[in-house]
Amino acid sequence: MSIPKAPKPAKLVIGVYTRKKELAPVVAEIFREAYGALDLISAWLPFDFTAYYEKEMGRPLYRRFFSFKRLIHQESLSDIKLFTNGIEKSFMENGNRQVNIDPGYMLHARFVLATGKDFSHRIYIGKEIYADLTLLYQKGGFKALPWTYPDYAERGVQEFLYQVRDKYAFDVRMEKEHDSHAGL
Repeated sequence: MSIPKAPKPAKLVIGVYTRKKELAPVVAEIFREAYGALDLISAWLPFDFTAYYEKEMGRPLYRRFFSFKRLIHQESLSDIKLFTNGIEKSFMENGNRQVNIDPGYMLHARFVLATGKDFSHRIYIGKEIYADLTLLYQKGGFKALPWTYPDYAERGVQEFLYQVRDKYAFDVRMEKEHDSHAGL
């Protein structure tokens, strides 16, 4: 019999892509107010893996990632996705998004994104939101899956995600040490 146990906390990671780089600090401040201090911020990365967003957002598109010091509960991902959808709507101009925001979380073994789009490999997590298992971490590296978005299989994105994973491992270790000292 399997014995249920609480899921581990996760490291929140939010990707933002836009044509207007000047929106990133404004959006980052909204994130900071909602989720606490920023931990890591990626360099600007080109986003040229698909023309899917060009009609709506124009081009060229650039991507930047943010992670946060405070760990989150995995089950909060659907609420976070709904919140970031609201941010996207608040920046719309003439019915078009100016920013696209992809929240997800990092654990030791996987990186998961939130989406409102159902598909065979996505798991419903509530509030009309699905979890997309985007990357596995196996044998010392990230492994893309057949459905992984091409940008998440790209070296620049994964280099940042390695930093996030390392910081996550450190944060979990510090949390355990804090808990063990608090129990003395």
